[in-house]
Amino acid sequence: MSPSIAVITDTDSSLPPDVAQRYGIRQVPISVHFGEETFKTGVDIDDARVFERVDREDRLPTTSAPSPGDFIAAYREAMEAGADSIVCICISSEASGTYNAARTACDVVPECDIAVIDSRTMSMAQGFMVLAAAEAAQTGATKEEVIQAARSVGERVHLYAALSTLKYLAMSGRVGHIAAGMAGLLNIRPILTIQDGELDLLEKVRTRRKAWGRVMELTGESLDGRCAERMAVIHVNAPEEARQFEQLLREKVACPEEILISELTPGLSVHAGSGIVGVVFVADA
Repeated sequence: MSPSIAVITDTDSSLPPDVAQRYGIRQVPISVHFGEETFKTGVDIDDARVFERVDREDRLPTTSAPSPGDFIAAYREAMEAGADSIVCICISSEASGTYNAARTACDVVPECDIAVIDSRTMSMAQGFMVLAAAEAAQTGATKEEVIQAARSVGERVHLYAALSTLKYLAMSGRVGHIAAGMAGLLNIRPILTIQDGELDLLEKVRTRRKAWGRVMELTGESLDGRCAERMAVIHVNAPEEARQFEQLLREKVACPEEILISELTPGLSVHAGSGIVGVVFVADA
């Protein structure tokens, strides 16, 4: 009988709960704080609840990485369920303290054979690395092969997303209120990507139609004629827009049969804002 390998990640992977459950992936929750109140992503808060409260109170919450104790609990739960070893894939260490917490937790459970991987990315770009690892583990791959499956995806994954408003960036202090107001008047829709392990502004485009079109152009350029191996449409509080975006995407680029629809989740969405829509894809090897 081959060793059992458990795959663990954090909720900044944006993995839909049903997909994580299908592969037995444990997601350690990112915390969201409204003043003295603390909520756990995927447990008692989601994107809809976050922005209902943000818009009512006109303030953004703060977020925090899971504690080492949260990871210790996840590691022990996996071992009690029969895992011989664990591969834990975390959001980029450039964007969060999650990776450090996951590594610190390893010292408390030396009886566990644990590898903690810095994905250097986030959202479904991280999620697709996690899925590749889980699929490899299910086929009886060694721990080293499971890690390599994740890293291979990490080398070929891309994310492009269009903001719907600068309102929430202004609330966070990342852009000035005057600049945000002018951008609203000009109908600017910034396009985000992941660079050097962080979510970063790539371009500024006028109107949603042009922004979506540019995201699809960037997707086509990155695929360079190849079909995407995996693909997800990510969004915050915009399920209908996500479906519209998916239809347009299928018309413009070579898509796999299955495209996941994924909510960004609060650990990330509070930084990007409600209404964002984008695509994450893995180019064929």
